[in-house]
Amino acid sequence: MIHETAIIDETARIGKNVSIGPWTWVGPHVEIGDDCVIGSHVVIQGPTRIGKGNRIFQFASIGEECQDKKYAGEPTELVIGDRNVFRECCTVHRGTVQDNSLTQIGSDNLFMAYVHVAHDCMIGNHNIMANAVTLAGHVHVGDHVILGGFTGVHQFCKIGSHAFTAVSSVVVQDVPPYIMAQGHNAVPRTINSEGLKRRGFSAEQIKNIKRAFKTMYRSGLTLNEAVEKLTAMNSSDVQLLVDFIAVSNRGIIR
Repeated sequence: MIHETAIIDETARIGKNVSIGPWTWVGPHVEIGDDCVIGSHVVIQGPTRIGKGNRIFQFASIGEECQDKKYAGEPTELVIGDRNVFRECCTVHRGTVQDNSLTQIGSDNLFMAYVHVAHDCMIGNHNIMANAVTLAGHVHVGDHVILGGFTGVHQFCKIGSHAFTAVSSVVVQDVPPYIMAQGHNAVPRTINSEGLKRRGFSAEQIKNIKRAFKTMYRSGLTLNEAVEKLTAMNSSDVQLLVDFIAVSNRGIIR
């Protein structure tokens, strides 16, 4: 299962039923879980821990030192969950000591070709990042997010769960949950109703989220006034928006 031209450092730990293609380098302090498929010409640097059932296509670079000029060789880490797919030429960097010394990716994500995940990013589960999406340092992404091709996300931004960005969007502030954003700079357009339907949200839930969107963006209220009305809706789905706004540091797109 491991090609004879692959180079595996003696400190690397390889799980069961792992396939590693030709001319791939697995460096020191790398852990690869069971049933992973690593293509040809892949570079995996450590410290990096990769879970089970991941697939990494050719020419990807996983766990490399970050591009932050403050980085001075400190021991930092990349942790990847299970069943993720990294297509051709993806780049994922380890964290920095200026944050939590960690870049973390959950499970069941798809990273299409040429996606870049910078240092200290925290990514949830079931996300899709289309071709050439670029996440700057310290970006947080929730669950079930779709980022359209060539989307760029500024450092320290947060993308809420079930959000969606259109192709070539530039995100410079936080995108709340459920929102469809588009533009340079990205602005809210509507809610991701089709995505919510596909994930089993009921008509009543989607109706509540639409009401919340109109309250936030179409009512003329200040953000604080809108949050008061959202809280009064007493809906767990809408509360996700309220909680997101409460921890936003860069401010939400308006």
